Formats: sequence, structure tokens, C-alpha cells
Amino acid sequence: MNTKLRPPAVPLVTVDPFFSVWSMADRLTDDFTRHWTGRRQAFTGLVYIDGVAWRFAGRVESNPERYYTEPEAMNQTGLEVTPLSTRYQFEAGGVALDVTFTSPLLPDDLELLSRPASYVAFRVRSLDGKPHQVRVYVDVTGEWCVNETDQAITWQQEVQGDLTVLQVRHVEQNPLHSSGDDQRIDWGTFMLAVKQTPDVETYLDRAQIRKQFVREGEVRLQEGAAPLSQPQPVREAELAMASVWNVGEVTGTDEKTHLIVLAYDDVYAIEYFGQPLEAYWRKDGKTFSTLLSEAFRDYPDVLARCDSFDAKLREDAIRAGGEKYADILSLSYRQAIAAHKLVLDPEGQVLFMSKECFSNGCIATVDVSYPSIPLFLLYQPELVRGMMRPIFKYAASDAWTFEFAPHDVGQYPLANGQVYGENKLEGQMPVEECGNMLVMAAAVTLADGNTSFVQEHRELLAQWANYLVKHGLDPEHQLCTDDFAGHLARNANLSAKAVMGVASYGLLCKMLGDKEQAERYRQASSEMARQWEILAADPSDENHTLLAFGQPGTWSLKYNLVWDGIFGTGLFNQEIIRREVAWYQKKQERYGTPLDNRAAYTKADWLVWAGALAETREDFQRIVDPLWVFLNETRDRVPFTDWYDTKTARQIGFQHRTVVGGLFIKLLKDRGWDRA
Repeated sequence: MNTKLRPPAVPLVTVDPFFSVWSMADRLTDDFTRHWTGRRQAFTGLVYIDGVAWRFAGRVESNPERYYTEPEAMNQTGLEVTPLSTRYQFEAGGVALDVTFTSPLLPDDLELLSRPASYVAFRVRSLDGKPHQVRVYVDVTGEWCVNETDQAITWQQEVQGDLTVLQVRHVEQNPLHSSGDDQRIDWGTFMLAVKQTPDVETYLDRAQIRKQFVREGEVRLQEGAAPLSQPQPVREAELAMASVWNVGEVTGTDEKTHLIVLAYDDVYAIEYFGQPLEAYWRKDGKTFSTLLSEAFRDYPDVLARCDSFDAKLREDAIRAGGEKYADILSLSYRQAIAAHKLVLDPEGQVLFMSKECFSNGCIATVDVSYPSIPLFLLYQPELVRGMMRPIFKYAASDAWTFEFAPHDVGQYPLANGQVYGENKLEGQMPVEECGNMLVMAAAVTLADGNTSFVQEHRELLAQWANYLVKHGLDPEHQLCTDDFAGHLARNANLSAKAVMGVASYGLLCKMLGDKEQAERYRQASSEMARQWEILAADPSDENHTLLAFGQPGTWSLKYNLVWDGIFGTGLFNQEIIRREVAWYQKKQERYGTPLDNRAAYTKADWLVWAGALAETREDFQRIVDPLWVFLNETRDRVPFTDWYDTKTARQIGFQHRTVVGGLFIKLLKDRGWDRA
């Protein structure tokens, strides 16, 4: 099956912010595979059919300065991107080759979701009914375990039970020694694992062995040749960790399959207020050898579960918003999760730590978590609590001196305290982050009825709610989550968030059985909403609300209003919302409705939230379908950017961010809450 959408970048290996590799081209043979930052992390695939070599992934020559005539690319006949798998179909020489990349990020199994192992499965069959002799070659490089290619690596091969495991690591092992945005991991060990069988061979050698395979269909170590000396810088070693699968003869009646696992042992994953933490999967003392063994053992069951999850999600998405909406969610799912790392805090509680990818590299950023939560509210609410716990811990410490909520707790992977704005007031987002934390608290409690978490943090939540009652209706000159647009006073959409933040605390009080406080904050939010409708009205045009109070002729997407419908609080006049939805359609460009009147750019997450304000599926589709067109036509080949130009389809900034979890908001709205 083909995915009709042409993704700007195709997810292949998607586990966490360090272990995330994509194909940024139409065909898997058009370019080397790359880390989400765009740095090359090569996966090369070749197939030898009846004496002729073909390519199905990447390139043979790794040095662009060298001239080399590449073997012909197989014909890529299909590409399907589902939430958990990417399936390529190739044909050449009378043979069909299917290659499936699966990262089993199943939300109901946190140990599996945390497992840093991703599958690549191969299926070979004859297309013309005739017998064909086939061999398949794949390799990965030392680029996967360093930040820069001048860093030296060392490598080895081990037998672990019935597995052969090829390993490569940076010579200098210094876990958690640095943080940053455009940063790749340079500690721990990258691995390629295969089952030990007579038809599989493995090699650790220079990438020149690709050319030997092209010439001869096999890799033969030259007799008497000196082994590749180590350690060496990546760019000089040009190391290939290679595996050759001797498929043998395939005919019209048989089908042969093979599996490899790509894995990364990061040793320590996050530094949490001075304490290094291991990844969640290690919580019971499991070794990496056991993890790899279980990955192979579990594959049939895991793949069946992944396929079932994919089918159900797509069915739900089509019902909610049509085929294009389903394509959008399929492309966004793995990215939304892989922009996080899952760990346990010293008390054994889940921490789900986001990286604010290509927008400054912050960790556990509140205004990145807030737009992402619809996906996690749908499938695993505990991960939302895992986003919030670091913020509560930091806000309760002596290091945080403000009465409002923090923006983040550091820079990935070091969660040691905020570096954003150097803790200066002008770099903060007071109303924004208070509103975000309160809405998140109410939403996660409604999602599963567990009130113990918010009871534990009620003092801070009450403090932030009171801050919004005092400062939220008519915000002072400050940043909001759309900080790229600069400071803005009297921001109408930010004010709407404050209203919903106060309402959220009222809902929490109700769920905690505090009727008096519930009524107090319900009335406060209701009065704020009535005043908002007056302040936000444009005296020059009743068909929309203002970007900022007191600025006639301006407008913006009021995406924060979506929670009024989802929570069922009914604070805002529905007729105002209907007019807003009509206005967004009127202001639509080819690739979507701009964020506001100041520029032609939009945000993908907020565009879908604005669409979710619509009362009909048809109006939702009219607002959201241009996002599909953008993804299909943009020339910027990067993992799903959420900030782009609605006229040109060019990326403005940001990529690989977890905010695309927010695109699931229509599913959340349609499902409703199981508990009131």
C-alpha cells in the first residue's frame, strides 16, 4: 500500500532525541539516511540479484569528493508510513524486496516504549515466477555514536547467546558531559544485532567493502591484509558495521524473511538535578544483552500489536477528520514520542523529558509539553504526569524565585535548572506557563480520574491559579509560547489561556471534593470570560476577535479556546467561536491560516487546535487539509516542522518537536472524557 502523502522526511529509527534517524528524500536511495538534525548517520542497503548489484538504501561511496558510479537504484514501488512502521517496497531483476522499519512505541507498554532497539525487517520474493539467486547487504556507520566525525571510535564484535552483535563507541566515554540543541550523543554504544544462522555473515571493516559486494556479490577479507586499526576518527576509519544475508534461491512460490535490530546503550540518559538517571527500561536491573535477546524473541508479537495499534489509530483518525488527517497523524506519532526520554526519578516516579528540538534545546519545556498532550491523554496519561513532575520539583525548590510556573528545567539532557533567559523576568512566560500547567493538570486528571498527583501539588496549582486571577485577564508586556513573534502586551489568546487555567483549577477542586473552592474558581473564570468577550471584540469588525486588546483590525488564531469545548465548561459564547472558525477559513492561504495578522507563517499544532473549534467535520477538514498540502509540497526535507510559511510552504524554523502530539486534539475532543 502506498501512502499518498509525500512526507518531507520519513521516520526510520525513532527512539529518543539522540537515537532518531530519518530518510529526508522521496526515495530511500536518493540520499544517505540522517539524524533528525540533518547530520549523516548512514544506513546503506544493497542487493545482488542473479549477478547484478542494486541499491535500495543510501549510497555506496561515502566520500562526496570521490568519483564513483553508483549501482542502479531499485525501483521504489511503494512507501507506507503508519504510526509505528515505515514500509518500503522495491523491485528489480524480477525480485521484490520489502524493507520495514518499526520502532514499537506502544503507549500501553512503557518498558517497550523505552527500549532503545528498533527493527529493520526484510522480505524477498520472486515477481516473475522464475528462480533468482539473491544476497542482501546492509551496513551502518560509526557516525551513529559521535557528535562530530573527527571524534575517534573503537569497535568490536561479540557473540551474545544466539546473536552476533556489532558494536561501536566513541573512545572517550563521558556520559552526560554536554548539552545543546544541534547535538548528537557521543557516549554509550551503538549496535547492530543479527541472529547467528548459517546464511548470515557479519563484518567490521572500511566502507570499501560495499564496493566489493557490488563487484562480487559477497565480502571476502583479503588474505594477509592488515586489519583496520583502531581507534580512528570516524571520517578516517569510514567504518562499516555490515551484515550479509545469503537469501539463496527464491522462486514464485516462496518468500524469505530476515530481521536485524539497531540498538543504542546510552548508559545514562538524563541528569536530574545533579543525579544521573538510567533509561526506564533498566528499572529492574535488566542488562543490554537481555534486552537484545528479548527484542528478537518478542518481534512477532510486538509487530502484531503495532499493526493492530496502527489500524485502530488510522480508523479513528479517518472518522474524525478524513484520510488526510489520518496521514498527518501517522507521520507525527513517532516524532512526538521520540522527542522525549523516559526515565524514573529517584523516588521511582515516571519522568517523560522532552527536548525542545531546534528551538533552543531546553528540557521538560512547559509550552512544548502543553501542545503535545492530546496524544498522551488519549493513550497514556501517566506520560503527561511525567512531563509535569520536573516542573513541580523545580518550582518548589529554592532555585525558583518567581510566583509563576517555570518555562523549563534546563537544556537536554541536563535537567539541573533553567538556563533559558538566565532566570531574568523578561525571559519568562508568566501567564503562559501558569495556564499551561493548570490545563495540563485538569486534563490529565480528567483522563483517568487519578487525583493523587494534583493533590500532592495542590499548593503550587492554587498559587498559579491565583496568579492568573490577578494577572491573567489583561496580560502585561510579556512572552507567550509563540515567543518567536516577540513580546506582546494585552495578548487576547494568552488571556483566553488564563481564563481556561482558572477554570481548570476549579475543575480540579471539584474532582478533589472541595465544592466551595470549585465554585469560587468557576465563578472567577466565568467573569473573566465575560470580560474577555468585551475586551476581545473588534469594534471595526464583529466577525473576529482581536490579536491584542485595544488594537482594532488585528486578529489571531484563538487556539486556547479549544479546552472550553473539551472540558465542557461552556465559558465562551459559542457564536463568537463560530465566527472565529469562519474567519480562519476566510483568511486561509494555500498552506493554511496564518497564526495572526502580523506574518504569513503559522504553527501546525495551533492550526489543528483552531480547526478543532469547528462544530462540523467538514469545517475541521477545510482548516486542516492545507497542512497535508504543505507536508506534501514543501521543499524543506526535515522531520515534521511545526512553524512554516502559509504562502510558500517554506520552513521558518523548528523540526522534530514533540508539539506534533497536539495534532491528535480532534481525536481527544471526539472521544470526550470517561469521567466528569
